[in-house]
Parts: sequence; structure tokens; C-alpha cells
Amino acid sequence: MIVAGEVSGDAHAARLVKRLRESSPETTFEFFGATGEKLRAEAVETLVNVDNFSIVGLPEIARALPMFWRAFQILKRAAEARKPDVVILVDFPDFNLKLAKALKKQNLKVVYYISPQLWAWRKHRVKTIKQSVDLLLTILPFENDWYAGQGVSHVEYVGNPLAGEVKSRLTKKEFCARHDLNFNKPIIALLAGSRHKEIVRILPVLLETASLMTKKNAEIQFVVAIAATRSFAEVETAIAEAKKNGSQLPEILITVKDETFEALNASDAAAVASGTATLETAIIGTPLAIVYKTSPLNYFLLRPLISVENFGLINLIARETVAAEFIQDEFTAENLSAELFRLLERVENQKIRKRLNEVAETLGAGGTARRAAAIIIKFLQRV
Repeated sequence: MIVAGEVSGDAHAARLVKRLRESSPETTFEFFGATGEKLRAEAVETLVNVDNFSIVGLPEIARALPMFWRAFQILKRAAEARKPDVVILVDFPDFNLKLAKALKKQNLKVVYYISPQLWAWRKHRVKTIKQSVDLLLTILPFENDWYAGQGVSHVEYVGNPLAGEVKSRLTKKEFCARHDLNFNKPIIALLAGSRHKEIVRILPVLLETASLMTKKNAEIQFVVAIAATRSFAEVETAIAEAKKNGSQLPEILITVKDETFEALNASDAAAVASGTATLETAIIGTPLAIVYKTSPLNYFLLRPLISVENFGLINLIARETVAAEFIQDEFTAENLSAELFRLLERVENQKIRKRLNEVAETLGAGGTARRAAAIIIKFLQRV
């Protein structure tokens, strides 16, 4: 049984399923559970479709509770009826940690792939890991030591799934030619996040930043890069609203979809919503500023639960502030534009690229899903 909850988890889970089959070709695997598009493409039987599970914010989650409850009950009953040899839970901790507790009561073996970021917030949940997870697979280099400090011993570091996977399909020259950008003029990528609410709250400030920067340097070109799950219409709505509010947007402002790595690779600097994309940007080596904004209520409720100084994954891995962070009230066009102008300075740009490459090297050279699959196969043989 395999359970993923969001787009990124679905992608990681799908790669793991593929590697499990490859690592033991003489074994006939049957997979079922909670799936997104990529897991379904790997012929995993769908009991719960998670395409609409990507939700941010406590009020939004509260409204979706009936949906999550139904999914929880379906999976719990299926596990009880079918008694899988192993349950693999992938990321999505608010749901999956509760599911782990329920499945452990059925005496099922539980593997957690892409461990919850308990070191960042709600540390008390480590008790659930101790009691309800038989094998924890971590993807950040410092996590094993952290879990060891909490008394958790059943932990294996498998490397980061982004290492070796994040690469541009196009050179900067090819990307510029495809989108009529001037190769010799500055390019800034704007990444507002993969969820609709993130686009709504973050993109307007990014567009305001572009407007402000254009007044000082009209040669800067901007690329809004959106995830495959988002629509051009969402960006067009934000642009129309910016124009309505009197913003003078850049002459060169394009939107690309499903070309995030290509846009980052072609860019001199980037403004990136906090999340996995900040790590992807760092792996590509583009100097970045990290931004985030949620509703005042969400921030008020969630901020006291966060126990780390930095939000950005790249900063947490580096254990220093490699990328400036502009969160909530600090996320203004004035603050961000000043930082992006700094990142465009040649000497500073090269210095940051060098540091990003050093940090990216600590993530390994890829093969995470293959290592995870090998460990899970050994685990199955032991049990």
C-alpha cells in the first residue's frame, strides 16, 4: 500500500514504485492506495484520488476535513481487508502520521519515505514516529543526526530525490530563442508557488516588484514560471488586476508553464516562493530571494509552531542564510526589488552561485529512489 498526498509526493512515490519493480524483477508487486497522476501512470490501483489534496492554511484544511476523513477511512479499511506486506507513506505528514498510528494498531509494517520536517515545527510528533513507523527514510543530510538526538534509531538517509533530477532541458540560449528573450539582457524568474492561494497572495507582490524594478532598469526581462498544475488564466488575472491598480509592468513579461527548470537556468536571479522550488533553484545554481505570504490568520496561528530561524530549505541545509528571506510583512516590493538588484551585481551573483553549488553537492548525485527501493526490499526480506 502506498499513500501520497500532493503533487511532489506523488512524483517521488511514482519513482519509488518504478525502482521497486526494477530492483526485484522476479517479484510480482501489487500496489494500491492514494494516488496522483504519476502514481496512476505507474499502474498503482487508486482507492483515493489525491489531485485535490493540495491545500494550505488552517481554515482551508478545516473546510476540507470531510474529504480527508473519507479518504482516511477508505485507506484504513482497505489496509485491514488486504493486509499489505508493507505500507509506504510518502510525505504529507498531517494526514500520514495519523494514518501510521491507525495502521500500526493493525500490526502492519509502516515505512515513511521523505520524513516529516519535525525539526522545523511540531516536534512533539516525533513520538508517533517512534511508536508507529518501522523504518524512516530521510532526504536531508542533517536529519539522521536530529532524529538520533530524539532517540529514533530506525532511520536511513537515502539522499535527496531532487539531486540528479533537477536539470534544464534547454540551454539559456535555446530558452531565450524559444521565448523571444534577449540573451544579453538581465532575466529574472518569478515563482509564486504551486497552489492557487499562493498565486493569489504572492504573485501580485512579485508583479509589483517587477514594476518597481522596471522604473529603475527597463532592460530587465521577467519570466513568470508556473507549475503544470496551474493555469495561464490565474496569471492573466493577476496581471489584469495589477494594470487596473496602475502598475507599469515590464515590456518583457512572459509566462511559461512546465518549464520552471528551464526558466531558472536562463535567469540571472529569481524570486521563489518558499518550498521545494527554493531547493530546485539552488540545485540549478540561480541566486534567489525566498518569499512567502499567507493569510494573516494562518500566519498568526502557525508562526508560533515553527521552531527554526530560517524558512527556506536551502538555508536550512546550508545552516546559514544563503538566500535572503522575505516572509509575510517583510515581503514587499521595495524589500524584494532591492535584494534582486543586489543579486544582479556580477561579483555578488558569481559568489552566490559558487555557494549554492557547494550546498547542492551535499545532497548527493541522485539515485534516491533506487537507494530507497533497495532498503525497502531488504526490510521486506527481514519481516
